[in-house]
Amino acid sequence: MRDQDKDKQLNENTPQETYSLDDILAEFGGGHARPRAVPTEPDLSGPDLPWPEAPRRPHPEGKLVAFPGAAPAEEEDEPEEPLPEEAEEEDAEDGPEALPEEEEPSAPEDDKVISFPEEESVLSAFLKDIGKRADDYADRMFQEDEAVDREEVRRLEKLIPGTDREEEPQPEPAPVRLRLPRREEAPPPDAPPQKLAQRYGKGLKGMAVRCWLLVLLFLLALVQALSPVVGPVIGWEWIPALAAPDVQAWICVGLLGLGALLALDVVLVGLIRAFQLKFGMDTLAALACLFTLADGVQLALSAQPEERLPYALACLAGLYFQLRGRYHKQLAARLSCRTAAAAAHPYRVTLDEGKWSGRDTYVKWQGDAQGFGSQIQADDGAQRIFRRVCPLLFLADVALGLLASVGTGNPQRLLWTLSALFTVTAAFGGGIAYGRSFHKAARRLVQSGAALAGWPGIARAGRGDRVVLTDPDLFPPGHVELNGYKVLGDFPAERVVAYTATLILDSGSGLGRVFHDQLRSMGGLLRKADRLTCYEGGLSANIRGDQVLVGSAAFMSLMDISLPQGLNVKNAVFCAIDGRLAGIFALNYTLPDTVFPAVEELLLEKVGPVLATRDFNLIPAMLQQRFKLAADKMDFPPVERRRELSDPDQPHGDILTALLCREGLLPFAEAIAAAKRLSIAARLGAVICCAGSVLGLVLAAYLTSIGAYTSLSTLSLLVYLLTWLAPVWFLSGWAHRF
Repeated sequence: MRDQDKDKQLNENTPQETYSLDDILAEFGGGHARPRAVPTEPDLSGPDLPWPEAPRRPHPEGKLVAFPGAAPAEEEDEPEEPLPEEAEEEDAEDGPEALPEEEEPSAPEDDKVISFPEEESVLSAFLKDIGKRADDYADRMFQEDEAVDREEVRRLEKLIPGTDREEEPQPEPAPVRLRLPRREEAPPPDAPPQKLAQRYGKGLKGMAVRCWLLVLLFLLALVQALSPVVGPVIGWEWIPALAAPDVQAWICVGLLGLGALLALDVVLVGLIRAFQLKFGMDTLAALACLFTLADGVQLALSAQPEERLPYALACLAGLYFQLRGRYHKQLAARLSCRTAAAAAHPYRVTLDEGKWSGRDTYVKWQGDAQGFGSQIQADDGAQRIFRRVCPLLFLADVALGLLASVGTGNPQRLLWTLSALFTVTAAFGGGIAYGRSFHKAARRLVQSGAALAGWPGIARAGRGDRVVLTDPDLFPPGHVELNGYKVLGDFPAERVVAYTATLILDSGSGLGRVFHDQLRSMGGLLRKADRLTCYEGGLSANIRGDQVLVGSAAFMSLMDISLPQGLNVKNAVFCAIDGRLAGIFALNYTLPDTVFPAVEELLLEKVGPVLATRDFNLIPAMLQQRFKLAADKMDFPPVERRRELSDPDQPHGDILTALLCREGLLPFAEAIAAAKRLSIAARLGAVICCAGSVLGLVLAAYLTSIGAYTSLSTLSLLVYLLTWLAPVWFLSGWAHRF
């Protein structure tokens, strides 16, 4: 009792004051703060004040703690509620049992304020908000994941074939043109392939004979050029007249004159091109013959002829290769026209821009031979390159010829200098860079029933890297057979076959002919299907109020159509009517042997096949597992895109690449491979010819300027031109080896 009175007296005499957080920690287990007199007023907040908790009732006046960002207590309008007496008594009972012996003076006012964390920054608030949103998203994600039926997902992945996603084409920046666009020339008039084949067939035998006669003249000129070496061996000493320089010059003039008459068409066409400002290698060869003839006549008529020979040997070789190139090109055009005329309605092969995944894609479609005759008559790729380079070579020959002769004070050398410069710039490979390659490619394509449609289609072949393959490409007619069928339930057989044939024919599947022939053999009739829908693996439609499903076994399982137990039919067509299985049709797929080399040719040329099949059984898994076809290297679009890519009414490009007169993938693949290789061979061969001409021009200009007759002899010139011919010759023989 005395202790309670003493405590009451102490509480009444002790002045009211606040205390800091360190005092509370020291009193209730903190143990690190300095000793301090405990206030007589009981602590209403309890001993667990050090950590923030849920909001409490406000403290009495004088014991308020100012929170960050809050208004001062004296500015608040609302009075604080006094604590009930019961709460005060409970707080008093929870007070300390012992008091310190000495009481320290009260701390300044600043020490009595509890310091709370400062207001959080904008970055901290942003990070907290991001974390909260991430937690909420994770909660929703797990909830959705729990709601997904994993068994159903695995079931769909097993039954539905996987497809490839089409890449969205990236927009290309508009090219910056530094010059005016080139004026396009009008194409040659179109003509039927039959008439063109007759036109190109005229004069071929005579051209071949003239080529052999040029070879004979070349050999005679070669013997003349080698006479200083072989003359003593074969005993020419008894014909001293033949050793005279003027006689040697007249012999060269005679041989070259006969050669020019044999290749008169080459000379005339070359000169006509010069007047039309469409220079080519035949133009330079014709001018080389004219200047060499003039040089030979000048050499023979001179009082003191120089001991050298005109360049008749090299010019005869140049005329031969030009004529041989024209022969190859004309023969190739004739073969292509005859092949194109073999079918009334051939397949057209075009390169459509951005057809699949933003890439240029080859497409085969039924059409006619329109435009083939116009393209086959157009200038080839090598000639188009020569038309840009040969005018510069012509100007350089004339300018350097004047500088090397008149410019050095030797005007009598003008004809010799021009003869040497024009002869060395008229590359031998100019005639065969395209003609020989085209002939060899056309001769191979004739065997498979394909014909290239001239240079306009070949020129664009290098950009194509995809090809659309449809059902008839992989399995032409006759390679899919119906082994038998079985009707289930009480459905009539004619009705089941008619329903199945109707849906397959309306979908455009390659199985249409098989089921149509079976229906005709039964005397049945096709039905009218409404709301035809195509799915991955099957079809659905409504026929006379019946809901009909036609598809593979996986499609039937996907549609919850129960199949017979122990059914082991790998390639079959199932028909279900109103949710019940009505028929099973067993099919036998036979992949042609030509498909394997055709696919290899396409992949070798870096042309990726795109499967645009409408037969729901033709999926990559089936082609790879059963036929060991490289289906993993083929694109398999979704069913909607497959129908678009195989639509017979879709728009196509105007430029024709080739015409196909046979079914199957082999002629399609060989036409693409030949076009791509011929494009490379013609362009690269023309570039090699131009490079040899430029280098020869520089060397000949230097040698003629110093009068080096021995270094610039006809044999030296021939060896140089044959050296640059070798890579073009081998390149032209590479175009058809695929």
